[in-house]
Amino acid sequence: MAERTDLATSPAAPSSSSTSSPVGADDARGAPAQLLVVPMAGLEVTADPRHVLVTYALGSCIAVIVHDPKRRLGGMIHFMLPSSAMSPDKAREKPAMFGDTGVPLLFESMYALGTRKQDLTVKVVGGAKICDDHGVFDIGRRNHLIVRQMFWKVGVVIAAEDVGGDGSRTARLEVATGRTTIRTKSGERSL
Repeated sequence: MAERTDLATSPAAPSSSSTSSPVGADDARGAPAQLLVVPMAGLEVTADPRHVLVTYALGSCIAVIVHDPKRRLGGMIHFMLPSSAMSPDKAREKPAMFGDTGVPLLFESMYALGTRKQDLTVKVVGGAKICDDHGVFDIGRRNHLIVRQMFWKVGVVIAAEDVGGDGSRTARLEVATGRTTIRTKSGERSL
């Protein structure tokens, strides 16, 4: 599958579905928040401000987190590898596994909910060096590089990022407020 950098406002494929479960916190309106887990090689978008998107175990993988504060929409992808060229069949089956196929799909899915590129706040998390002390594969750096290249080509500005290092992260987006938090072994902080 060829690299996709078309983050324009084209109609989208439907988002993936996932099971919601209460997390005990209330959203900005006082309604119970619902957790939507974005699995490894998964993607979620939502128009429900009660949702909290979360992904776990971000090592060399990257999470791209998008939020539209005007419409209170949110989306997240947890991709594992930079390029679908290494496995075109797998990319057709699971496009969110790869940055070059999954990130455009994330944006297309957000556009289908009614957002526009210029209304999105974009954050990037992950890209650590995990189990690669000698930098032989350097997957984390390559994952980060492909996201930066794709965004540069189409004029998407990254509002914040927490990338690199050698530890795992958990990323969370509260759709109602846009608050993004990162949890590492040393604690939790806002991004």
